[in-house]
Amino acid sequence: MIPETFFDWTQLGTYAGATVAVMLFVEFTKELPFIKNIPTRFWAYIMAVLVLILSTIFTGQIDAPTVFLCLFNAVIVAMAAVGGYDITHKIKTE
Repeated sequence: MIPETFFDWTQLGTYAGATVAVMLFVEFTKELPFIKNIPTRFWAYIMAVLVLILSTIFTGQIDAPTVFLCLFNAVIVAMAAVGGYDITHKIKTE
């Protein structure tokens, strides 16, 4: 991913792109009234599934096995996104 450009669907379908997008989106939305009661890790998983499936649809790679892999990969992306936030927040507060 080139830092001088915005995301595209191909980049959002990568581990790094999906993780960064989920981290940013969750951080930006987690305090909304209708989302506040959802545990952050679960909200991150929902966002990861959404990002991965949309990137798969918009890059023309959608099929049943790929959707299943998106559900699995979303766990990895969500854990990385939430863990990345925990690490950066801890360093910032120290």
